[in-house]
Amino acid sequence: MFHSPHCPPVQPNALPFDRDNNRDIPITRSIVCCEYSQLITALTSQCHGMSALIANVRESPHKTIEVLVVIVMLLIALPSALSAQQQLPEPKPLRFDLTPFIGYRTSMSFPVEPHVTGMNPRVVLDASPGYGISFGMRLKNEDDLIEIRWARQDSYVHAEDITPQPLRQHVILDQFHGDFSHEPMIEDWASWAKPFVLASVGATHVSGSTNINFTRFSFGIGGGIRFYVCRHLGFKIQAEWLPVLVDPHVAFICGSGCIVHAGGAASSQGEIFVGPILRF
Repeated sequence: MFHSPHCPPVQPNALPFDRDNNRDIPITRSIVCCEYSQLITALTSQCHGMSALIANVRESPHKTIEVLVVIVMLLIALPSALSAQQQLPEPKPLRFDLTPFIGYRTSMSFPVEPHVTGMNPRVVLDASPGYGISFGMRLKNEDDLIEIRWARQDSYVHAEDITPQPLRQHVILDQFHGDFSHEPMIEDWASWAKPFVLASVGATHVSGSTNINFTRFSFGIGGGIRFYVCRHLGFKIQAEWLPVLVDPHVAFICGSGCIVHAGGAASSQGEIFVGPILRF
């Protein structure tokens, strides 16, 4: 039994009984004093533990402050970021298309007049590659596009069923058209592929090394498909039927002192081309 030096002398007092052992235990002032001493010792030990914990916190207060600052900044920035993401403006519509292209044009024949029974005299523009460029603007409805297109074909003309046979001559065909195209909505069609229908109107100029030089009204009907690789870049395939009105008659030089006149209501030619689409 622990005895405190400050405890008073032992003076026995009797309790009625001990609840644990069912027997009388003498209680003295010395016993009470010792119990108080043990309680104070335990409380002192607990206080020392709390003091050590507080000292550890005080040794690294900057770490605690840093953590609190980061948490506060995250709580402030997260709602702002979410709000900014929800309020992002829609991308500005792309209004302009620029398309350089290369393709192929079929032959085009001009009937010769006066017509001789049993024969089919004509002047033929040979099939050959072509190239050009188009520039257009989309309307408020982005499915509609208006373009200005220039196309060139470097070719030759020759005559058939004509006597004397004209010489084969080098000619250049330049065509200037306004194109009007529409991309219809088609269900279950990929968003990056847009088919379109096309109508065009303009003029066709043919010039040669001799006296071949004329300009006639022309128009076109066709269609194709546009593939969009990304927002600013695409790819186009287009095919078109292109009639040229040749009335009044067109004169071709067929040799020394020989002139043939090509006429008729219209002479038609087909064209197909491919090219990249630059959108901005």
